[in-house]
Amino acid sequence: MRLRMFSVALGACVVIFTFLFVAPALVAPAAPAPSEAIAGPAIAPRLWAGSASSLNWAGYAVTAAAGSVSDVRGSWTVPAIQGTCPSTNQYSSFWVGIDGYSSSTVEQTGTDSDCRNGAPAYYAWYEFYPKPSRVVSSLAIHPGDVMSAEVSYAGGRFTVRILDTTTGASFGASAKVRAQRSSAEWIAEAPSSSGGILPLADFGTVSFGTDTTGVALTCDATIGGVAGAIGSFGSAVQSISMVTSGGATKAQPSALSSDGTSFSVAWVSSGP
Repeated sequence: MRLRMFSVALGACVVIFTFLFVAPALVAPAAPAPSEAIAGPAIAPRLWAGSASSLNWAGYAVTAAAGSVSDVRGSWTVPAIQGTCPSTNQYSSFWVGIDGYSSSTVEQTGTDSDCRNGAPAYYAWYEFYPKPSRVVSSLAIHPGDVMSAEVSYAGGRFTVRILDTTTGASFGASAKVRAQRSSAEWIAEAPSSSGGILPLADFGTVSFGTDTTGVALTCDATIGGVAGAIGSFGSAVQSISMVTSGGATKAQPSALSSDGTSFSVAWVSSGP
């Protein structure tokens, strides 16, 4: 275990926040099976004025008081791998979830667009991190499919639901998790294995939200009993760019749409 630290500038002052986390080595390990490539908490977020950078996340988060996030919904179009897959395996995950921005658990569900053994691979999964991720083998995922997903909390349990609106197939699961419920997220991620962050597959651009998917009431969250689109949460909204340990951009989110529901994330480099 080691300490993760990041700072927020408040006028002339700098406040340092510290959280315990397991810090992975930033190296590319031997390629895992899909069930071993995991999405997890944001690694080393650096914050400033409504924006953040992370070694593994790109997209949007809404921060909140502990215990206040009860629901998050999102939609996205499964992006196709661009060009020819390289000989080394690469991965990209797209999901909605609760927690992970400033806490050590994440309750999430999403899809992957990967390069495995020189060929594209697409699949759905869910995860109650730090428990292992699980591939949803009952859903056959294809590039261009429109996904709708939700993570909710009630009665001490988290429930994940994911629907392929293109095919009509769906899946759900629930579990008891000790979690802060202090953030909601809509994320493109470079997932990790036990060896560290994996190379980010070239997914081109992924589009989230009602304006591009046509799925109503996404992307939105319920926080403190109040439901609203991402953009309705004002200063609690964080735009997150994915960067390498040297600060080079790996994936970049667009601005939110005028209705606060939609955005895209563009691939820039595989990293690490």
